Amino acid sequence: MKDNGDGSRQQAILNSAFQAFSTYGYRKTSMDDIARGAGMSRPAVYLHYKNKEAIVSKLTELYYAEKSVAVAEALATQGSVPEVLTRAIQAQTEGMAKILASPHGLEMLDNTKSLSGEIIAAGEAELAALYADWLTQQEKAGRVRLLADAAETGRTITATLKGLKLIGAGAEVYEQQVAQVAALFGAGLAVR
Repeated sequence: MKDNGDGSRQQAILNSAFQAFSTYGYRKTSMDDIARGAGMSRPAVYLHYKNKEAIVSKLTELYYAEKSVAVAEALATQGSVPEVLTRAIQAQTEGMAKILASPHGLEMLDNTKSLSGEIIAAGEAELAALYADWLTQQEKAGRVRLLADAAETGRTITATLKGLKLIGAGAEVYEQQVAQVAALFGAGLAVR
């Protein structure tokens, strides 16, 4: 099957939209802004996405797909429980500081939450399941001690990370808090 360039056009639209949302905010970004940034006409953008909401949904879907792969890869690495868990948490949160550094970062997160709630719920559940599976394996190997079941602990990790990005403390504080949470979870779960 011949590639007609749809994949690269869609990626150009998504990249342009993300940049425009970061620069102007979701509400002030127009489909013309997105088209201009993608080097396309507005009607050409509409051939791929019917509106800004559809673009946000696709960006959210791709975000969670990327994060699931990154977390799974990090959890598959070797090291102590705190080291592996820190790598996984860093993989999950990588790039979020850039969003939070944008003057429109919280607006972007709020709009994503309202426009893509089901995608977010499914993505968060997938991430929690990855942590739960890893924790189950680590518990069987005698490397972690769980105070709740693995599924609940996995949900707690993802909920904590989600909460940190929504409190609006800024990029630098967010990164510090993520590092602290990773250290706390790692130290609290590891068998000594």
